[in-house]
Amino acid sequence: MVIIRLARKGANKKPFFSIVVADQRRAPQGRSIEQLGFFNPRAKDNEERLRIDQQRVDYWVSRGAQPSNRVKSLLKAARPAQ
Repeated sequence: MVIIRLARKGANKKPFFSIVVADQRRAPQGRSIEQLGFFNPRAKDNEERLRIDQQRVDYWVSRGAQPSNRVKSLLKAARPAQ
């Protein structure tokens, strides 16, 4: 099964996450199919906290990819208000 999840990057005590599409059986830091964006939980004032390629997310979800719980909440926060 294909899943959309966070892959941790960055140094110790300075987390930085890539939002990736990967096979569920692979390790979280293992090989991914495609990178869809990033999430920086420690972003300061003018730094970008979240960037997601929404069109690619919609494409992968239409193909059956399941977002993880944390990615679901990030997607909900990133969607423009309608």
